[in-house]
Amino acid sequence: MQNAIFKFEKLLNDNVNYFSTLKNEVLEAKVPGKWSKKEILGHLIDSAIHNLVRFTEINYVEKPYQHRPYNQIDLVNLNEYQKMDITELTTLWFSINKQIVRIMKSVDKEALDYKILLSDQSVMDLRFLMIDYVEHLEHHINQIKS
Repeated sequence: MQNAIFKFEKLLNDNVNYFSTLKNEVLEAKVPGKWSKKEILGHLIDSAIHNLVRFTEINYVEKPYQHRPYNQIDLVNLNEYQKMDITELTTLWFSINKQIVRIMKSVDKEALDYKILLSDQSVMDLRFLMIDYVEHLEHHINQIKS
């Protein structure tokens, strides 16, 4: 878990100032059927919001925790990330993720083994979900940087 936290913090710190260095034309460029770089960052905000809830809720709700999926495309569209200022987007992304880092650092070792039931009835644990969140974040940051 410590490796995931270290990687997570590095991703945040290495990229918090990067996004605002990109020109608006680059941030807002769209290919049909794909998100712009701003929308990818917005998706990361939505993901952070949902995972912050998951990572905290699992500690006090009935087990196994019921994982609730969310409609990623609708959320990106409804939140209109494409129209937002990049500084505002970056601040929101960074702030929510800093809170997730705090949760990950303080999570009880036993809680890492809490079971999570997915909508397809497969089971994972909180440790997997947290590590997967960091991998997901890295994947999308790499998309923004490409």
